Amino acid sequence: MPANQLLIVALQGDITSEATDVIVNAANSALMGGGGVDGAIHRAAGAAALHSACAALGGCATGEVKLTEGFALQARWIAHAVGPVWRGGGSGEAELLARCYRRSLELADEVGAASIAFPAISTGAYGFPAAEAARIAVDTLRATPTDVRLARLVAYDVTTLALYERLLE
Repeated sequence: MPANQLLIVALQGDITSEATDVIVNAANSALMGGGGVDGAIHRAAGAAALHSACAALGGCATGEVKLTEGFALQARWIAHAVGPVWRGGGSGEAELLARCYRRSLELADEVGAASIAFPAISTGAYGFPAAEAARIAVDTLRATPTDVRLARLVAYDVTTLALYERLLE
């Protein structure tokens, strides 16, 4: 399916309650849980089971994504995307963030997923400017060929939701 057939919607909510085939975790490189989205996903999925599955993956490089099952989540799969820490924009952060969105779609395609939900990767503790991260997310999803039919951009707050909605108009 061409990339322009992907329906992209923005909503405010809790990504752990999304009933998509895949939810994307804004993970750290150790894949061992943490704060924010990562901690919430680990708690909701069942921390012990997800921790064990992530430990078996041996970590993940920045800009890369690895899959685990969804365990107690409604989603069948979790795509653990390691976004970049913002260092001012001159260290390849934009490309690394875009790669997280592309790789997540590629892995969703590999498991036959029709739907995927993304948090605002790297915008929390990693400090990526929210407006730039939202633009990268929308532009990358629009440009990436995929068989996924629905991508949800799940904003934690109204400010991020407004950024997504402006870009999707």
